[in-house]
Amino acid sequence: MGGDRVPIGRRVAYLRVRRGLSQQSFADRLGKSKSWVDKVERGVRSLERVSTIRDIAAVLRVDAATLLGRDAQPVDAGEQSEDLVRVRAALSAYEMVRDRPAPVVPVERLTRQVGYVWTAYQYARYPQVVELLPRLLSDVQRAYVRDPVAGRVAVVEAYRVTAALLVKLDDSDLAWLAADRAVAAAAGDPVLVAAAAVQLGQVLRASAWTRSVLLAAAYRIAPADLDSGSPPELSLCGALLVQAGLVAARCGDERASGDLLDEAAELAARVGDGHDLHRTAFGPTAVALARCAAAVESGDGSAAVAWHEKAVRRDGWRLLPVEHRAAHLIDAARAYLHTDDPGNAARVLLAAEVVAPYEVRRRPAGRDLVAQVARDPHAPATIAELALGLGLV
Repeated sequence: MGGDRVPIGRRVAYLRVRRGLSQQSFADRLGKSKSWVDKVERGVRSLERVSTIRDIAAVLRVDAATLLGRDAQPVDAGEQSEDLVRVRAALSAYEMVRDRPAPVVPVERLTRQVGYVWTAYQYARYPQVVELLPRLLSDVQRAYVRDPVAGRVAVVEAYRVTAALLVKLDDSDLAWLAADRAVAAAAGDPVLVAAAAVQLGQVLRASAWTRSVLLAAAYRIAPADLDSGSPPELSLCGALLVQAGLVAARCGDERASGDLLDEAAELAARVGDGHDLHRTAFGPTAVALARCAAAVESGDGSAAVAWHEKAVRRDGWRLLPVEHRAAHLIDAARAYLHTDDPGNAARVLLAAEVVAPYEVRRRPAGRDLVAQVARDPHAPATIAELALGLGLV
């Protein structure tokens, strides 16, 4: 059958013939005309409704996923829980209470391993990150207990990427634990504290007090003269201002959010696009995406759509990490829904699924949006196919 490369109309025809049904008998069972069936099978007419796809699957005695040419791929709740159990167990293992100390991995190797996990995360390879994190967390904690100075950077970065992943998996309590561990391990180093605070802002976006924490960390490392500031300093400071702006938007303070994002834009202009200093991907395009997210938080769908459409035309769009782009497309889908435009909401979700499948297929926020858009009677059949394939409708 050739998998997803076979158009659905041809697949309907193949399965109909295999069931020994003529076009007329098939049409009669569906309550449709023979002409309607013929047009579907030739691809002249598209299948626009989830209910129609289900009816066809029922007549052909196959499940909807088979009709669509793919196996159903829902994220099993047990599998999701198991992912979290493994990460939680690694965060709960305290090296100082072990009866028999395990061998310590050299810091240089740990640094490379942490970098590899960050790269996997930024390519939205979340199952791979889940697979690697438990062992990595154990190793970095052990190295940090043995030598807090030499092991500090690795442990902070490992906790940062853990917090970032847990935000994706929608476990705010565990994400807070990881972000808090990162901040605690970074204590005494303003740069590391600032880096850890970026994830703290992601985790605690709904807490108004988080803004003061973020701003304190930002201004602690901000150069006295912006023109003389180094790109790493400006990137960290700017990323913290972005997080503070998003916290303000979530808390309903649109004016403060706009001011903070304006301030971040000044720093971004000095850094430019195409950098990923301290794993922030900070630059003018990142600030533009943040303005879209802030507008979504404020419920201003029209403004969010305008920022989205402007941002994706920038040269810096393609220079952002895959995860950053896909996460933004999730925000853009929300923006289009706010403006009663399910067609474009479906379009950007499908685009996100192409560049980062797990952002849509495994992340709860992505899956929820796919299901929401697919239920709209005006949504295109393509999003309905995806929702059916994921077992969401």
